[in-house]
Amino acid sequence: MQLVNIGFGNMISAERVLSVVSPDSAPIKRLIQEARERAMLIDASYGRKTRAVILMDTDHVVLAAITPQVIAKRMSDKPDESYLCEDEEA
Repeated sequence: MQLVNIGFGNMISAERVLSVVSPDSAPIKRLIQEARERAMLIDASYGRKTRAVILMDTDHVVLAAITPQVIAKRMSDKPDESYLCEDEEA
């Protein structure tokens, strides 16, 4: 199982990720609100601005403070290196 750092020491399973999207569109904002109402929202942004929304195959929605591009790069890196990236964008 490959774990990917999504910022602030939080990890997700790369095999469980369906998509990583930007939170700016209205449909994604509705999806976040629906997940919050169903108690399936995981806010890993630590109060920072949400820059990525991660949709999991478990029906969870994860909010992250790093961009989708950074998450995609970390997912494509070798498994041993994915946890070493501690350069969260502020």
